[in-house]
Amino acid sequence: MIEPEEIVEKLQAALPDADVDVQDLTGTKDHYKARVVAEQFADKNRVTRHRMVYDALAEEMKGPIHALTLEVYTPQEWAKQSQ
Repeated sequence: MIEPEEIVEKLQAALPDADVDVQDLTGTKDHYKARVVAEQFADKNRVTRHRMVYDALAEEMKGPIHALTLEVYTPQEWAKQSQ
């Protein structure tokens, strides 16, 4: 099992200044949803953005995290999305 805060810390270490929100979807601490808003996603397609997140969580994806749903945005995209 892994705590949501640990996931946030890992992602913020890999993507400095990222806004990260992680939710435990099942209460079992192995199925998560993460919203990541990062300037580093600019000019990257969705697949590349997902790879960036999965790379940051490579060890966790081998065990403690069973499923991870992602929403990935640049700050500009997130501002439009959240209007």
